[in-house]
Amino acid sequence: MKGAILLAGAAAEGETILEESAATRDHTERALAALGAPVTTGRGRIVLQGVFQHDAFAGTVPGDVSSAAFLAAAAALTGSELTVRGVGLNPSRLHFLKILERMGVRSETRTVGDEMGEPVGDLWIAPGATLVGTEVTASVLPLAIDEGPVLAVLAADARGESCFAGAAELRTKETDRLTAIAEGLRSLGGDAAVEGDDLVVPGLGLRGGTARANGDHRLAMALAVAAIAAGGPCEIDGMEAADISFPGFVPTLASLGASLEVLR
Repeated sequence: MKGAILLAGAAAEGETILEESAATRDHTERALAALGAPVTTGRGRIVLQGVFQHDAFAGTVPGDVSSAAFLAAAAALTGSELTVRGVGLNPSRLHFLKILERMGVRSETRTVGDEMGEPVGDLWIAPGATLVGTEVTASVLPLAIDEGPVLAVLAADARGESCFAGAAELRTKETDRLTAIAEGLRSLGGDAAVEGDDLVVPGLGLRGGTARANGDHRLAMALAVAAIAAGGPCEIDGMEAADISFPGFVPTLASLGASLEVLR
């Protein structure tokens, strides 16, 4: 919504002022600024002076860090070391790394360049992670909402209970992810419960089973990552949904050492 308003403001005569109660992802204002738009940010306000028309330009879209989060989680679950190169390192998209750190996963980022105002570089996950449960509060979860399903997968294999509070926004995605991730973890032989708008994951591990992706790309990838650490075989129905945001996700996991087979 913020991006749409700012793009409309670029075509509007006069000043457009957008106020937000909390800092949100800032891709649009970064791109506008990189193209030379008269835009200023600070203290919960974004001010754009229109009409603005940029010249022709060339740019490269960085790798999506939210997609990289699923590979990072797979590395953490298996205690492996992983480096993802050429990924976008916009600070407003990296809060999931702070949650991973609280869960026992050490990571580092290294910026090597810039594309249209976006820092681009490498994401490194340290080997030998020992996962522990954590609490993600209602004020923090929106900053890592797209990574919520895969964070829940890590919690299922962690020592101790985890709670993801105030996760109502997960209900409004491609599917009701709040309910679907809990059902998916239970279908794979684990335990998870939805209590109001909170997701509670005891962290007892997964025994294996069959789960459905429900046409949701992030749910499909999260369940596939969950299967890597399960004690028995797992089958994910509807895995093709992953191609919506991460074409080639299954082959990528396989190339990193995961034991996967496409059944149909």
